[in-house]
Amino acid sequence: MKKLLSILLLISAISLVGCAEKGNEPIVLIKTKFGNMKVRLFNGTPAHRDNFLKLVDEGIIDSTLFHRVIDGFMIQGGDPDSKNAKQGAPLGKGGPGYTIPAEIDYPKHFHKKGALSAARQGDRVNPEKRSSGSQFYIVQGEIIEDDELVQIENRGKDQQRRKIFNELLEQYNDSLDALQRANKQAEVMQLQQKIMAEVNVIYEQQTPYEMPSEVKEAYKTIGGTPRLDDSYTVFGQLIEDKTLFEKVQSLFGKKFGFEVLDAIAAQECDGRDRPIEDIQMRVKVLKR
Repeated sequence: MKKLLSILLLISAISLVGCAEKGNEPIVLIKTKFGNMKVRLFNGTPAHRDNFLKLVDEGIIDSTLFHRVIDGFMIQGGDPDSKNAKQGAPLGKGGPGYTIPAEIDYPKHFHKKGALSAARQGDRVNPEKRSSGSQFYIVQGEIIEDDELVQIENRGKDQQRRKIFNELLEQYNDSLDALQRANKQAEVMQLQQKIMAEVNVIYEQQTPYEMPSEVKEAYKTIGGTPRLDDSYTVFGQLIEDKTLFEKVQSLFGKKFGFEVLDAIAAQECDGRDRPIEDIQMRVKVLKR
């Protein structure tokens, strides 16, 4: 009994220190049949933060399902159409009728394990990368090895060079069109070579893309999905901030936080990545 009391007092002391370090960002509780998850909403993404709190307050995402689950990638939910949806029904197109302007802030916020991010339509129909009004995903991802991080950095450099090329091409587009209409192929080749030379000059003047060391370390240790970085808005993070009661429960095997994320991601799914057995969420704001 004395040993258990000592453990409880130690846990309580750790909890108080943790609370003192948390700051003033809102915290939302997501309850599932596998256990509870808590997400901290970033004040640096105010439109997404406020919208998520609104969704919770108005019950829009409460009782929705995690309707898209891919082990080693992420779990997605927040589709209002998933409430009371029939087994096997296609989901993922529902929402509150609006989208949110992107608040992408990479590398400050990136897709490490536990990142809370906004789903959205693809670039072809959504070049501004506007976020879904209600659908979100929590990243599970996987550990990223050094060689893959090098490949990601090389792709970043290629994208950097391509962006310069596209901007210059816009400037010379009329000239290229005129030369092509006049069938002056030699002049077209000369102008293309000139554009590429200018691309190289501008690229050499810029700092080549490099993944920050803290981002690399996170991907190498806890894992994540780096290919989504700088393309989707990350607006929160799954946290392991258990109450004293929850810490006592965890001693007896109850799942919390990342354990719940992994348990959901491991569920059997159909061909549309919808879990065979529904995973409903109950959501409430713990702290504003």
